[in-house]
Amino acid sequence: MIAARLNRIRERVEVARLGSREGRVVRVSGLVVEAIGVPSPVGTLCEICTTHGVLPAEVVGFSDGQTRLMLLANTAGIAPDDRVRLRAGTIRVPVGVGVLGRVFDGFGRPIDGLGPVLGPRRETIGKAPCPLGRGRIDERLTTGVRAIDAFVPVGRGQRVGIFAGSGVGKSTLLGQIVRHSEADATVIALVGERGREVREFLEETLGEEGRARSALIVATSDAPPLMRLRAASTAVTMAEAFRDEHKDVLLVVDSLTRFAAAQREIGLAAGEPPTTRGYPPSVYTELPKLLERLGCSERGSITALLTVLVEGDDLNEPVADCVRAILDGHIVLSRALAERNHYPAIDVLASVSRVIGRIASAEGREISAAARQLLAAYEAGRDLIEVGAYRPGSSPPLDRAVLLQPRLVEFLRQGAGEFSDIEQTLRELDAILAGGEA
Repeated sequence: MIAARLNRIRERVEVARLGSREGRVVRVSGLVVEAIGVPSPVGTLCEICTTHGVLPAEVVGFSDGQTRLMLLANTAGIAPDDRVRLRAGTIRVPVGVGVLGRVFDGFGRPIDGLGPVLGPRRETIGKAPCPLGRGRIDERLTTGVRAIDAFVPVGRGQRVGIFAGSGVGKSTLLGQIVRHSEADATVIALVGERGREVREFLEETLGEEGRARSALIVATSDAPPLMRLRAASTAVTMAEAFRDEHKDVLLVVDSLTRFAAAQREIGLAAGEPPTTRGYPPSVYTELPKLLERLGCSERGSITALLTVLVEGDDLNEPVADCVRAILDGHIVLSRALAERNHYPAIDVLASVSRVIGRIASAEGREISAAARQLLAAYEAGRDLIEVGAYRPGSSPPLDRAVLLQPRLVEFLRQGAGEFSDIEQTLRELDAILAGGEA
């Protein structure tokens, strides 16, 4: 109760600071409402009073004396000259242990029917830690997935992208990692996902144990673009609060592509010029601003798993290319592997960890490199092998790769409920390599 009263007082003070101005609607164009009489800063929250009720909106731009608003709901019911009034300056979301086990919408409002969340609140507008104050990534985070721990190890505070087309098992892989995570708290944002998948993710993918130590932020595909955009910011804000309490946090965002798509809708509606594939310049500004808030700070760490839904399985499309350049590593899921019923469908040769030299032991790196060489040799000769044109003895490295390929494939396959610790993983891989010694 006290926290709610303080928030209401804070909102009144903010409105008073901006001025008790009231405007009116003069135009609705697609997703944007244009109003006069409310010259407010970008990001200010407003209310549009219609005959059907009060609709929340946010200032996204202004031009020629008119303020452009983006609704947090659909535009049905808005009429000319409807009143527009200020509500508050910024969005504040609940943070702290009270968010664990709860489900929120993109603006941090509980949607699980369990009542309000008591405790501190924080603005979603944050900034990245000072570059010189960031902790180094030098500690491994065990995921329990053999293909990742052996070939693309993840460190505490690392930002890893999971690049995949649709329907190749990225949600299952995320759930597998989250269930066995060693993090103190987990924050998950489902941005633009199908509505039917939310309950499945809670009950089947996370389970009771995973849900109890996780906060879930949901903005389904039918949510307004502002809701989808803010869902990622809300999740990062909750994760930052845990990090400031000296905790190691696991943050999952599924997916960054839909975050970028929401920003594209907002940017184009606000009048930005389109660039490659219709993305406005603001997309390439907002992505680094969001991603640089993650990672290590002087207090704790945020380890991030961020999915990128590549259009047409094109790993070089604009969003994938931009995100790959910012992150500390990427895991690629292959449709070809998924079609062969190989799960998790991780393409080891296309996946990279940029911190493997600091978090993996010398022995582990040596085992991983030897296995990679065998997998690469087999892929280079796959066409000849499959058509029967390869003659054994013509290439000793390829002979060894052919001999060990079935065992390596079996090693890389793993059931969704199966967990393997790092020592066991490296022992198994080393045993496979030793079995192929001449």
